[in-house]
Amino acid sequence: MSRTVWMWGRLLGGAAVLAVLVWRLGTGPFLDAVRMINGWSLAAAAGIAALTTVCCAWRWSLVARGLGVGVPMGAAVPAYYRSQFLNTTLPGGVLGDVHRAVRHGRDVGDPHRALRAVAWERSAGQVVQIVLAITVLLVLPSPVRSSMPVVATAVGAGGVGVILLCRALPHEGPSRWGRTMRTAAADLRGGLLARRAWPGIVLASAMVVAGHVVTFLIAARTAGSTASPARMLPLALLVLLAMGLPTNIAGWGPREGVAAWVFSVAGLGAAQGVATAVVYGVMVLVASLPGAVVLFAAWLHRGTRGTDQTGTPQSWTPSTADLEGAVGG
Repeated sequence: MSRTVWMWGRLLGGAAVLAVLVWRLGTGPFLDAVRMINGWSLAAAAGIAALTTVCCAWRWSLVARGLGVGVPMGAAVPAYYRSQFLNTTLPGGVLGDVHRAVRHGRDVGDPHRALRAVAWERSAGQVVQIVLAITVLLVLPSPVRSSMPVVATAVGAGGVGVILLCRALPHEGPSRWGRTMRTAAADLRGGLLARRAWPGIVLASAMVVAGHVVTFLIAARTAGSTASPARMLPLALLVLLAMGLPTNIAGWGPREGVAAWVFSVAGLGAAQGVATAVVYGVMVLVASLPGAVVLFAAWLHRGTRGTDQTGTPQSWTPSTADLEGAVGG
């Protein structure tokens, strides 16, 4: 029951943000954004997405190898494309990652370790993104620059507090907490902080953030903004942080709301912010379409394997159903 309430709460939160934007600004920014999208911007987004997807797949491969459930790059790249497509078309923004973890767990015969590999991989990327965002927001002018010293101090203190708490809590014994702590410590040592892994994880994550920022800058230019990249960079990082909030509808909601706010405070206009966010959302969706091809190819492959010698289809379930079962189970 609580899971259902949480799921609907997230969807309603994203819908509420969009409804408020339409109420305050009308449908003009949304429709204008769609009209301003052009082939060049979509091609640029697809090219950048190819690079960032390879970087994400590399990060996942490094973490998974450290946890003993290695995934080769030849399999990691299409799997990551598939998860990105599902993330951008399904509510919540994380169902594609759940699907990727479940499929990989079935392939390697260790679903729990595969789920942890994806969770650690995504967490590592978010930590790098937060650190880069705080650094830039401390240096460049932005609507939140005056608050950034306090935010940076709070984040740093929170990180230190978590580390000290984890060290103080018992790691021994047969309790569930003790087992969890031992597993987490082993995962961190082998999957993220190992000398062979962490430089690549940090580099890949930084490249992903840079790719998203460049895509956002292209979206802003496509939507008619003439602000300089230096002025736009902090705004882009704030909007990208908002995209990590789980209260969205296939990525829509918080992104547009925060874009409207930061653009308005920066003197660029809330309508310009919404238009930029909408263009960015469409660019990301189009750039993720290779994942749909991967999903459809897997569907055809499983359909072929599910036929008997007479060609009669046998019982089989497509990948999207696997995803629903994993999330609901």
